[in-house]
Amino acid sequence: MIYRFILVSEEADHFRRDIRIDSESTFFELHEAILDAVGYNNDQLTSFFICDDDWMKKTEITLIDMDSNSEEDSYVMEACRLSELIDEEKQKLIYVFDPLAERCFFMELREIITGQTQIKPQVVKSVGNPPEQLSPVENVDVIPQDDFYLSISEYIEEPDFNPDEYDDEDFGDLTEGNPFENY
Repeated sequence: MIYRFILVSEEADHFRRDIRIDSESTFFELHEAILDAVGYNNDQLTSFFICDDDWMKKTEITLIDMDSNSEEDSYVMEACRLSELIDEEKQKLIYVFDPLAERCFFMELREIITGQTQIKPQVVKSVGNPPEQLSPVENVDVIPQDDFYLSISEYIEEPDFNPDEYDDEDFGDLTEGNPFENY
């Protein structure tokens, strides 16, 4: 079987990538196909998340074994085939490409093509430019201190900030709406 995934981003208007990949490929092969499709470097600890219909993260598939002692199953990209966790059209996934800033692509399995196989992943549609791979760091000066480099921003505190004055509504919800509504 062949899976056709659509990737979109809330950060980049009119960005879309469609990737066709064999269902027996690993998540690592999909990870590499995504990086190639958007021109990103392979130097971040990325993760996939299998999501429910409301984009709530359920199962994580990590780039490396995190060696957690959790009672939950852990999945590593190289050892997990797509068909092990994905088996129906419209399945939603999140691909976190900038883990420190929690930036991601929203993915959907748009089509399952039965009776065919595919050796290599293939980008079948490419529209627009992806967002930058890493969030730009603003106003960070680096100073040496005892052979370590510390950011000046670590020493700056916002004196009037009180987290109790804010609730989740103040920050919005990235999962509101449907990121695929225009596709």
